[in-house]
Amino acid sequence: MSIKKILAVRNDRFGEFLLNIPAFRDLKSKFPQAKLTLVVNPYVKELAHCVEAADEVICWENKPHKVGEIISFSNRLRMKKFDLCLIFNPSKEFNIISFLAGIRERIGYDRKWAFLLTKKIADKKNLGKKHEIDYNLDLSRLAGAESGDRELSLRVNQRFDEGVLKGINSDRAVVIHPWTSDSLKQWPAHKFFILAQRLINELQLELIFIGGKEESEQSKELLSGLGAEAVNLTGKTSLLQLAAILKRSRLLISGDSGPIHLASCVGTPVLAIFRNDLLGKGPLRWGPRSANSIVVEKSSLMDISVEEVFNKAKEVLKI
Repeated sequence: MSIKKILAVRNDRFGEFLLNIPAFRDLKSKFPQAKLTLVVNPYVKELAHCVEAADEVICWENKPHKVGEIISFSNRLRMKKFDLCLIFNPSKEFNIISFLAGIRERIGYDRKWAFLLTKKIADKKNLGKKHEIDYNLDLSRLAGAESGDRELSLRVNQRFDEGVLKGINSDRAVVIHPWTSDSLKQWPAHKFFILAQRLINELQLELIFIGGKEESEQSKELLSGLGAEAVNLTGKTSLLQLAAILKRSRLLISGDSGPIHLASCVGTPVLAIFRNDLLGKGPLRWGPRSANSIVVEKSSLMDISVEEVFNKAKEVLKI
């Protein structure tokens, strides 16, 4: 079968999306003449345009849709005449959409109305026995893409609004993301505060705190008392600006969250703080991939001390 147009779907959070880049690249390598279109959540759109393998980006929000919306979107895709569709985050809606769109080959996971797919594999991601990148490559392998290159990369230039990093010395800049979307994976905020104090006072580093808009108040409270050496950019950057900031910084310190994968895409070392007792949520599946990164992991985050994280930061920074 001649493959001229490929549709690849990963429309959940931006960290999960980024871990599909090797699979996207493999598809483009296997079918170099084919046009690769990515389906993403709207807020990930600007990052999706930075994926080198992507030729086109379409948005489909990760939420329940009305029947009319599903039919309308399916008709839109039908007009584009895709030959192959890969659904990287299992979705009953998209299994239906790919079928209604008349895509000849439909690849995904054996769940959520998988009878509508032409090829499928068991979804064992929740077991967390290997990295999410490798699980995604398992799916692209069903389409015959088998290079196995696991590198994360994005086309991100270093330009950003001058006001975003005004006065920050990138030689001394360390980014801290203290928050996670899952409270079970949250290293205590007071430990991040003590760590920040030590990084500023003992290592003379300049800290950039990041996070989503929903974490703005938490960050404001956390940063009170740290002084001018701690810049609060929580909720103030786009994803592309965040990528540029990470690229210009020496290190990211973070819990299990999307920014560790964005840092990996731009080659910035990561010091990640993980629980390792949660099936399918540990560092084996979700850990950072950039060179010189370190994971501090224990079954209880309360048992991870500030001293331990501080010493690992010095190790990465070679201080």
